[in-house]
Amino acid sequence: MLDALTGLTTRRPWWVLAIAFLAVIGAVILGSGVADRLRAGQGTEDPSSESALAAEILEDHFPDGRPNLILLVTAEEGVDDREVAARGLGLAEGLAYEDAVAGVTSYWQTGSDELKSDDGTRALIAAHVSGTEAEAGEAVADLAERYGGDHGPLTVGVGGQTAVLNDIEATIAEDLIRSEMIALPLTLLILVWVYGSVVSATLPLLVGVVSIIGTNAVLWAIAGFTDVSVFAQNLTIALGLGLSIDYALLMVRRFRAELASGAEPSAATLTTVRTAGRTVVFSALAISAALIAMLFFPLYFLRSFAYSGVTVVLLAALTSLIVLPAVLTLLGPRVNALDPRRLLRRGSALSPEEAADRRWGRLTRTVMGRAPVFALVALTLLIVAGLPFLRVEFGMADDRQLPAGVESREVMDTIRTDFGSTATGAVDVLVHEAPEDTDTELLDDYVGALSRLDHVEEVRSPLGVHIDGAHLRERTPVDALRESEDLAYIQVLPDAEVEDISPESQNLVRDIRAVDTPLEVSVAGQAAAVVDAQEAIAERIPLALTVVVAGMLVLVYLLTGSVLLPVLSVLFNALSLTAMFGAVVWVFQDGNLSGPLGFTPTGFIDTALPVLMFCIAFGLSMDYGVFLLARMREEYDRTGDHRAAVELGLRRTGGVITAAAVALAVVLIVIGASRVTNTMMLGWGVALAVIADATVVRCLLVPSVLRMTGRATWWAPGPLRRFHRAFDATLGENAADPARVPAGPSPVVPPPVAERDAEPVRENAEVARARD
Repeated sequence: MLDALTGLTTRRPWWVLAIAFLAVIGAVILGSGVADRLRAGQGTEDPSSESALAAEILEDHFPDGRPNLILLVTAEEGVDDREVAARGLGLAEGLAYEDAVAGVTSYWQTGSDELKSDDGTRALIAAHVSGTEAEAGEAVADLAERYGGDHGPLTVGVGGQTAVLNDIEATIAEDLIRSEMIALPLTLLILVWVYGSVVSATLPLLVGVVSIIGTNAVLWAIAGFTDVSVFAQNLTIALGLGLSIDYALLMVRRFRAELASGAEPSAATLTTVRTAGRTVVFSALAISAALIAMLFFPLYFLRSFAYSGVTVVLLAALTSLIVLPAVLTLLGPRVNALDPRRLLRRGSALSPEEAADRRWGRLTRTVMGRAPVFALVALTLLIVAGLPFLRVEFGMADDRQLPAGVESREVMDTIRTDFGSTATGAVDVLVHEAPEDTDTELLDDYVGALSRLDHVEEVRSPLGVHIDGAHLRERTPVDALRESEDLAYIQVLPDAEVEDISPESQNLVRDIRAVDTPLEVSVAGQAAAVVDAQEAIAERIPLALTVVVAGMLVLVYLLTGSVLLPVLSVLFNALSLTAMFGAVVWVFQDGNLSGPLGFTPTGFIDTALPVLMFCIAFGLSMDYGVFLLARMREEYDRTGDHRAAVELGLRRTGGVITAAAVALAVVLIVIGASRVTNTMMLGWGVALAVIADATVVRCLLVPSVLRMTGRATWWAPGPLRRFHRAFDATLGENAADPARVPAGPSPVVPPPVAERDAEPVRENAEVARARD
């Protein structure tokens, strides 16, 4: 299969590049408008949940009670001043006549103290803008231009959920442009140093640009029939550049090594695709298996990352297997051109590769020589780093993920501090088939039970009128409690101790749902959406984990033919994530480093974010694991010596893995420099996981554990061993490296000059196996 693919690229390289160029041009045209199709909404709600279905009904029948646009009116004379009141009432009435506005409520219409600040200098105008999320966003942007700013003695700030989403979308778009401008040249400098060639260093960027452009085109198409989050673009850039660096680094290094051994460019390309290309295939499948798990969750925030992640992974792999070999065939020895490191190597007898090989050899022998000690140290470091995650609290990201200074964020901050949580933190309760006027006792009893719950300030109608037994019988106002469809809408206002989205508000939702009543009721609101999202995620996590783990076990077995290595690989990858999860809680939930990083801690983590970070980081860890295990297996098949296979595998791939991890971490950190907290958390968290995996796990834990497992590492029962041999033959694995099945004793491949005396003589694989 790989031979046939390589034959095409080596015989017709110009045709391959021409077709690829036309495809990229088409993708540029198609994907240029992708940002306009992506949704800026949180996407962390279960659309089939109780809260989501109730929200749809409330949206249709009680829009006044669910405002998504808030005007914060400030007047130094006080909002009760006659001129100020006249101007404020005029603003509210003018807003009510806008075509896109379904309902308006203001302080000057209702006189409600909840809509006036404690010092009396600010008041709120709350409106509901109808339409889809995109339509509402456009309408709010237009209304903000006309209603925001100064209006005589009034100063108007624009906030609310839709305004916040507009600002998130605009901030992410600006951050993406900045990230690309920083990440690309910085990555190029790293790659020039790693490759020692300007020509070689440009190849990963070529693969990355092609995969990113292609992914944008695919997202444009997907967004035409399903919701895709704007946050998915961040993953496209991070994985597009990161995996392109990984795959191109692996391919180019093998190609250069084949050229150095005297092979012709076409033959070097063929061997490169057979060996390094095989590793790329397994890596892409492993990462895709981890990302596909997010499709099992109903939250479109997570599903969006599956769409973008799987697409960019497959495109990076295909570009590395088709376009890159064509480029390498045409370049030939010129792939090594323009080496800026020559000036630094003057007077040195060793090349950078040889020097690195010596360092990795010494490290590996040291770790394997004291395997139990290093295994214990690595496990202790990872477990201690992950302990903060035991106190994680989940919530839903709000306007505070925007940077300070953004208008919608400032408006919502002012509401929180000057108006109290009841202005925005009400829990919505929808009563289906409300009782008739002559039979209101059931609703009366239910409202009374709600008012007696802990942390409940009051129970009211959507227009802010307090209701209890007496007020309920008066049926005032009737239109707030009833519609023609016999629906009743009640709002439960928490006290000042309960923030809008917090563990306390979530407990209040659970208490409301636990109230015993014969009425059919549904609970909605932001806190209810968080509770439902947590339940949806918890319900589907076992299935997602089963798919991820099963996929990894099968892929590692197919790669190595071992029964033990797949299990160890899953455990290694899981341990590499502990530092990430612990750091996320310590930094972003607890607020440590919030000053230097420039974010506002909320005391909780977005419910969906740990799932996303797990899938991405687990897949990337598997990527490095495939690199290492593939080379170890190759060395074991060649020599039959387990200890030598582990040592040589780490020596030959340690530099590749470290260089790839550093380059990917730099890209992730640049993405993590975003001003949006969720993006910042994703970038910094996954970068830490990548670094921990490439250092503590791959350098210390893997060689020490494999030293202790010995030759049992490669054992498999007879049927599985025979199946694996047949699988290798199907891939043409034996043809890929003649040393895999030598006719006689295999020649020993000499190590670098400085280590030849210390290198043990390897036995032929077949001889060693026959003896065992």
